Amino acid sequence: MKYSYYPGCTAKTTSVEFGFSTEAVCEALGVELVELEDWSCCGASSAHSLNHELSLALPARNVALAQDTHLDLVTSCPACYQNSLKADRALREDEAWRRKMEETLDFRYNGEGEPRHLLDVLSHDLSLDEIRARVVKPLKGLKVAAYYGCVLVRPPEFTGWDDAEHPMTMDRLLEAVGAEAVDWSYKVDCCGASLTLSRGEIVTKLSSRIVNGAIEAGADCIATACGICQINLDTRQKCEREVPIFYFTELMGIALGVSGLEKMWGKHGVDPRPLLRERGFLA
Repeated sequence: MKYSYYPGCTAKTTSVEFGFSTEAVCEALGVELVELEDWSCCGASSAHSLNHELSLALPARNVALAQDTHLDLVTSCPACYQNSLKADRALREDEAWRRKMEETLDFRYNGEGEPRHLLDVLSHDLSLDEIRARVVKPLKGLKVAAYYGCVLVRPPEFTGWDDAEHPMTMDRLLEAVGAEAVDWSYKVDCCGASLTLSRGEIVTKLSSRIVNGAIEAGADCIATACGICQINLDTRQKCEREVPIFYFTELMGIALGVSGLEKMWGKHGVDPRPLLRERGFLA
């Protein structure tokens, strides 16, 4: 399996552990990621509040680059995924916009390939049995709260590969590598997102509520698929005990025997090493 890969800005900066574990896990599973040449920022959560046209043009450029590869465009960042989806839909459905973008970006849109999130790819293009067969260190006894955040699987008319209110793809992947995914009520609650820069007290309240929900559900840790969610939950939690916040690819990487993950644990706000040592996943 081969895909065009758009890492996005956070995977190369504040969330390098997400980028590293994404690429390493895909390699371990036989999924080939071909990084887009000369990719650019998708506009994140700020472009649309400043200029609607720019918020579509920025990800449209990456969609155009991916089209030249004749492959689906895969990203692990929910914001990159959503923005790419919106741009692709605009190119498909708005003829005037498509002509303008084709002229501006100097390409001809043919609708080949589609933007996809890594969770979708790992859950639907691979079977759970294929993933189980590659596990070398099952995460037996580790209770994980799978946290999707408020963006990843919404709106359902755009995404459609998981339930918008009670998603399960990450849960199934974690269970395939031996972990126990706990049932809890905060899977898609907002962590506060970019308000962490301007209204930190709000993010602390929202993130702490989510982490407390995981504690109440009996989780040892939380797994997420979003760079800003990981940072907020990791650094803003004010709870009865500290809860490690992993990227789901980090946990999968442990189970798949990926090397190099140990270099990433020091980047976490809540040190995950005591938990990993206690459960026998780290020497």
